[in-house]
Amino acid sequence: MKLISWNVNGIRACLQKGFEDAFRTLNADFFCLQETKAQPLQVELDLPGYRQYWYSAEKKGYSGTAIFTRHEPLAVTYGVGVEELDHEGRLITLEYPNCFIATCYTPNAQDGLKRLDHRMAWDDAFRAYLVSLDRQKPVIVCGDLNVAHQEIDLKNPGPNRGNAGFSDEERGKFTELLQAGFTDTFRPQSRPHGRVFLVELPVSRKGKERRLAYRLFLVSDRLRESVAAAPIYQKFTAPTTVRSAWSWIWRYLHEKQRIIRWLRRSCCCLLAGLPLAAMASWFALGKVRGRRRWRRSACCRTAC
Repeated sequence: MKLISWNVNGIRACLQKGFEDAFRTLNADFFCLQETKAQPLQVELDLPGYRQYWYSAEKKGYSGTAIFTRHEPLAVTYGVGVEELDHEGRLITLEYPNCFIATCYTPNAQDGLKRLDHRMAWDDAFRAYLVSLDRQKPVIVCGDLNVAHQEIDLKNPGPNRGNAGFSDEERGKFTELLQAGFTDTFRPQSRPHGRVFLVELPVSRKGKERRLAYRLFLVSDRLRESVAAAPIYQKFTAPTTVRSAWSWIWRYLHEKQRIIRWLRRSCCCLLAGLPLAAMASWFALGKVRGRRRWRRSACCRTAC
């Protein structure tokens, strides 16, 4: 069974960037989407052989989740069952004979931790909900959980400490979730200190700082040995993925080459512009000298 977790950051925009081609290429049993930002009637998506389950926020163009699956579930549940938390389309759960499969888009605490109280309430309700499911049968949950659990999950943990996604409160809640009987599949016991689930998003519109998203696959502890692989895809506005050491090296070299190309172009432009600048300055200097000579000669004639 193959599951894909994908933060599409707006399904309508993603459809214009090759979503359907990626969908066919990945060929998974389950596509779990987050941040769809659309109502079902706003999207025309024909996926033969797949059943579509949408959970949209009441506020249009905001949040939202969806699951596309080849396997018909026994039941579908929307939300965590808490009225004040179930207006933003954050969680879909499908029930099958041998497990539950859920996709989640956790609320962001926002700049200055303005929604931290809401986030804490969500984390508590989410954990209680998963534990109640786990008592019945194993759980597989994926999504954008908006938390970096350990310092190694960030490139610069120091400056980010206390920011949304890396506050002590959010990290503590995630620890409680793992201790409640769940395993992060991107950090198995064989690689407990590996760098995982760090994904850089495009530059934000307002300030030009980079933003981070933290995306995870969690399974009930008793399913830990059943996970065959947790690869990461880096194409098409891709599903979340682990960046290996080679990918970081490649990225560093790629950026280095871009800088070198930019320096070369700047030097070429500078060298090409030097003769023109010299001619312009010589011409301007010649004019100034000519004026000075004219003034001197005029003064001499007047004095005579």
